[in-house]
Amino acid sequence: MPRCDTCGNDYDKTFQVMMQGRTMTFDSFECAINGCAPVCATCGVRIIGHGVEKGDRIYCCARCAAAQGATELRDRA
Repeated sequence: MPRCDTCGNDYDKTFQVMMQGRTMTFDSFECAINGCAPVCATCGVRIIGHGVEKGDRIYCCARCAAAQGATELRDRA
C-alpha cells in the first residue's frame, strides 16, 4: 500500500497532490496541509487560505505583513 509522505502511515486510501512539478502522497487532508501549505513569514502559522504576498514572502494576514514592513497589503474580503 502507498505510504503517506507526511506521517509514513501505510494506508489503502491515500491520494496524490501534484504541486510545483512534484507528486506527493497523503493519507488525510491534515497531512496534505502539513506537507503543502506555506508558513507565514511572521507568525509561522500554516496558510490554508489565500494569504497575502510581498515579493517572495507570504503572510497569513495583512497584520503579519505589516509587522515585516509591508504596510500597503490588505486582506482579501
